[in-house]
Amino acid sequence: MTGPETPGRAQPGDPALPHPSSPSSSPYWSDGVDALHPYVPGEQPGTERVIKLNTNENPYGPSPRALEAIRAAATDDLRLYPDPESRVLKALVAGPHGLSPEHVFVGNGSDEVLGLAFLALLKRSQPILMPDVTYSFYPVYCDLFGVASRLVPLDEGLRLRVADYVAPNGGVVVANPNAPTGLSISLPEVRQLLEQNPDVPVLVDEAYVAFGGDTAVALVADFPNLLVVRTLSKSHSLAGMRVGFAIGQPRLIEGLERVKGCFNSYPVDRVALAAAAAALADTAYLAVTVNAVVLSRTRLGDALGALGFSVLPSHTNFLFACHPAKDAAQLQLALRRRGILVRHFARPRIDQYLRISVGTDAECDALLTALREVLPDVPGPTKA
Repeated sequence: MTGPETPGRAQPGDPALPHPSSPSSSPYWSDGVDALHPYVPGEQPGTERVIKLNTNENPYGPSPRALEAIRAAATDDLRLYPDPESRVLKALVAGPHGLSPEHVFVGNGSDEVLGLAFLALLKRSQPILMPDVTYSFYPVYCDLFGVASRLVPLDEGLRLRVADYVAPNGGVVVANPNAPTGLSISLPEVRQLLEQNPDVPVLVDEAYVAFGGDTAVALVADFPNLLVVRTLSKSHSLAGMRVGFAIGQPRLIEGLERVKGCFNSYPVDRVALAAAAAALADTAYLAVTVNAVVLSRTRLGDALGALGFSVLPSHTNFLFACHPAKDAAQLQLALRRRGILVRHFARPRIDQYLRISVGTDAECDALLTALREVLPDVPGPTKA
């Protein structure tokens, strides 16, 4: 049912484990730093002109209201510290769900929120449970904070089986929809997960939920152990601003606030707070851009299928696809040579898959043109 237990580190070769850093050390480092395996983000090219379909950024810009708020916030007031409580933003997050600001925690991107949650809620005597194929930052936090973990294998279709999360544990962490697969579990399944684990925190990472998943926020009132983590990077096109938040019952949120207060009193700057508030308020713009991404996702998935790819059904702004006639690592390299970036994870269970972010239709067309050049026996012109 579950994978091997580790004292705070996923197993070697797990997709959640990034490429190890080059062997080096320093007599000035703290003990244990040389053993850390930092998260490796997707390639971010400098001045090179490429089509970036590798880091799941939204292909459409932020709300015009958010851009105007950024300009308005760029004043002499930047000499002043921001609101350490992010009160306006917390109220905007809580309001649509019928919750209070005390149900919300705000941080410098959801990665920081997740990291603080691992430290504040998940460092326990029993190992936490998380999927063997999931977001690659989770085992990094385990490694950094000394959180014991146990990997729970996804099924043969790379789907999460809620019934597998019944072993004794110190907490459960799942991404819903999951990354890099793009698959999700239903709200009743999330409820089952919570009912199976009433005495430990259950963290549901909803970074991509706006693109088709079922949010668990409606369950917060019923489950004091539920923490839902969200980000404005994907759905609201604010990856460059670094704003994330968590929603849970006030006692759970208090744990995060205590750790934050021991680490960084002002995690979200004045400009980011203004941009986030304006973006959240512009629900009409969000609906338009999310719908555009979903339509492009369907179109791209159908086109990839016509080229022979097997594509997992996605509830995110990316697709997870493999081709029976082409090695995924070679295909990634061939696309890179043509100025198109996609993501590959070198791990046995998923090493033949590519994670492809949904771009604009023009970017998706460029990808499809490049694929017709490098794939054998598919419609369209071919090149060696």
